[in-house]
Amino acid sequence: MTHLRYPVGQFDPGAPVTPEMREPAITIVEELPARMRAAVAGFTDAQLETPYRPGGWTVRQLVHHMADSHMNGYIRTKLALTEHEPTIKPYDQDAWAPLADSRLPIVISLDILDAVHARWTAVWRSLAPAQFERRFYHPEIGMTNLDAQLQGYAWHSCHHMAHITSLREREGWLRT
Repeated sequence: MTHLRYPVGQFDPGAPVTPEMREPAITIVEELPARMRAAVAGFTDAQLETPYRPGGWTVRQLVHHMADSHMNGYIRTKLALTEHEPTIKPYDQDAWAPLADSRLPIVISLDILDAVHARWTAVWRSLAPAQFERRFYHPEIGMTNLDAQLQGYAWHSCHHMAHITSLREREGWLRT
C-alpha cells in the first residue's frame, strides 16, 4: 500500500538542495502539463472515476488537485519574491477534493496547468541564484525557501504522475 501511495517515495523537505538541482526541477515543472495530458489521454469517464489506490482520490480528482495545488504554489512563489517572509495560507486538500469543481471535465484543469506552468516556469527561469533563498512561512511546515519549494513541487509533479501512470499500467489501460 505504501508503494501505491508514494510510488516515487516520500518527499524529504529537510533534504539539502544544491544549485545544480534547480534546472532539472524547473524542467519537471515545465513539462508536467504535457506529461499529464499524455498520461490521461483516452481515459473514459469510468477510468477517470477510478481511485489510484484503495481509499485514494480518483484520477479526475488528482488532475483537479494538481491545478489547485500548483495555482497555490505559483502564488506562493510570487509572494515570496515580492514580500518579506510572507505567511502563506495553507488549504485542506482533502476538503477541496470532493467539491463540485472536481467533478468537471479534466480539460479545464489541464488548461489551467498549461497556463500556470508556463508562467511559473518563466518566473523560475528568471531568478538570480540569491532569489532562490527567498523565504516564506508555511503554518504547517514552518519557514522554507524557494529552493525547497521548487524541489517540493517537482516531487509533487512526479508523485501524482506516477499515481496515474502506475494505475494505467496495473489496469492494462492502453493509450489511444
